[in-house]
Amino acid sequence: HEGYTTSLKIRKRIEEGFGWLKTVGGLRKTKLIGRAKLSAQLLLGFSVYNLIRLGSLSGWWRGSHV
Repeated sequence: HEGYTTSLKIRKRIEEGFGWLKTVGGLRKTKLIGRAKLSAQLLLGFSVYNLIRLGSLSGWWRGSHV
């Protein structure tokens, strides 16, 4: 089914971000207490992930993290 294969591709792309946050971004075992602090760490982590991903897509970043 064509819709199912598309769904699998999109799901993999989304899960890559969360996997990166857990391994590289330090969210596997956070030391922060409180919803606001954790939200800030999550926002910072996803912002860094997006910057690295944009750099990889545009060609100015050759890192192997993404």
